[in-house]
Amino acid sequence: MKKLVDKVALVTGASKGIGAGIARSLAAEGAAVIVNYASAKAGADKVVEEIAAAGGKAIAVQADVSKSVDVERLFAEAESAFGPLDILVNNAGVYEFGAIEAITEEHYHRQFNTNVLGLLLVTQSAVKSFGERGGSIINISSTVSRITPPQSSVYTATKASVDAITQVLSKELGPKKIRVNAINPGMVETEGTHTAGFIGSDFQKQIESQVPLGRVGQPEDIAPIAVFLASEDSGWLTGEVLIASGGMR
Repeated sequence: MKKLVDKVALVTGASKGIGAGIARSLAAEGAAVIVNYASAKAGADKVVEEIAAAGGKAIAVQADVSKSVDVERLFAEAESAFGPLDILVNNAGVYEFGAIEAITEEHYHRQFNTNVLGLLLVTQSAVKSFGERGGSIINISSTVSRITPPQSSVYTATKASVDAITQVLSKELGPKKIRVNAINPGMVETEGTHTAGFIGSDFQKQIESQVPLGRVGQPEDIAPIAVFLASEDSGWLTGEVLIASGGMR
């Protein structure tokens, strides 16, 4: 029995990596999925094609989540296609490491605009879309908020904000039947971590030496957790920050 039949889910930043894995898994459980992307249209279209080929329903919608006009259009297109939302996965995010001496206003705003402001703007619209039925919000944070690696002060600050917002909104939105939880992945092998040079590096080896399960994660390690949080299986959970890191703390 599929867990998300007749549900509508929006996954931001879903053209690749963790977001794409979550979008495919939600669709496999019966949800109609809006695959949001900022610039990677080909990747988003591929995710939609994969979902359709597996018998699911999905559309791709471009929107920069840090811009309110784009977010309004995103929800208009989403509701036109599938109706009001039941599930929101705030996955869109950017990261850029740098020593304190290298931090600039641009470095700061690029990450906070997407990782924090974008999450708030999309959540704001989702609350309206959920209506009286309530819904489930899943924020994709990061273990950096716990392990605080050097040269990540801005990125880590954005993810610490996501953790805090998750717990604030769980209390604020609980009376509206909206659950808000977060997943904090450790290092996951994605297009992004390959591009950043993490995969195959000494940094990866260092991380793996600290992970009890002895490896970095894959999108497929994270997606089932999102399905659980989206479903009624987690109906009594809100305000939780689930660390998905292979045991790394």
